[in-house]
Amino acid sequence: MSSDNPKSPVFERAFLAPRFWPTWLLLGFFWLIAQLPVRLNQAVGYGLGWLLFYLAPARRRIAAINIEYCFPELDARARDNMVRGVIYACGLSFAETAMGLWGAKDKMRGRYELTGLEHIENALAEGKGVLLMGSHLTTIDISGLIMSYHIKADVLYRSDPNPLMSYAIAKARSRVNDDAIQRNDTRKLIKNLRMGHIVWYAPDQDYGAKHSVFAPFFGIQAATVVATSRIAKLSGAAVIPFFCYREAKGRFRLVVQPPLDNFPSGDDVADATRVNRILEDAIRVAPDQYLWVHRRFKTRPEGEPGFYPHKKRSRRRAVSG
Repeated sequence: MSSDNPKSPVFERAFLAPRFWPTWLLLGFFWLIAQLPVRLNQAVGYGLGWLLFYLAPARRRIAAINIEYCFPELDARARDNMVRGVIYACGLSFAETAMGLWGAKDKMRGRYELTGLEHIENALAEGKGVLLMGSHLTTIDISGLIMSYHIKADVLYRSDPNPLMSYAIAKARSRVNDDAIQRNDTRKLIKNLRMGHIVWYAPDQDYGAKHSVFAPFFGIQAATVVATSRIAKLSGAAVIPFFCYREAKGRFRLVVQPPLDNFPSGDDVADATRVNRILEDAIRVAPDQYLWVHRRFKTRPEGEPGFYPHKKRSRRRAVSG
């Protein structure tokens, strides 16, 4: 039986079956590029980004829609350039994630600047857990490797539908992460925070209206999870913003901000607005490094039209329907 905990991933004989051979080839490719020097790895990442730009038109279209809504002050040429930068950053993220998961553990030492680590240390010294609040910048996994030089953090995860890929990623992440928490396992998340753990958490995706409120994000009403304030209230954890930016020549800049004061406030909309503003300010530092290829605004207030084209159904489903 498989385990979802990256501290004890279990290899299954079924992974040797022919249906998993393409996954093994993909994992082999990621392992190989993880062994490259950082600058060469990033060159491969740029190449992947170039391919994605032409091979993933649906994601490119989503990024273009998001950027058009969120940066109305830009002209068409500037928006097109940002879309290209976003797709290239996604390619870089694939290559850098490979380094974070399967590269040498010390590979990034000396290649980064970290400020604000004392905010985490102070919260831990006070006996508090830390909800390390970030966003889906394309530096997620490489920042995990870098931060492991200083702290051990739990991660939230969503199982990959491919069990071999889930196994491989879980095993790789066990090198640098403390514990893994299934995304919907709020009980374990709160328990770990009460025990003084650090948990990396990103509240910037659209999970629907059921557990969200609408709050402005880049001037647009966006479905925003209320879990950030609920988790903070139930666990007593310090909520500390954290962001990582890709810089020139294979270097990175990591910023840990002071913990949020008077949070939660008891007003879900006010708290969600505050969280979105912090994330927005951080994204504006390097907007092309944000994961604009996801449908951040797919849930709209009642009566508002959708932003994105409908997903195409497969021909078989369309015929049978």
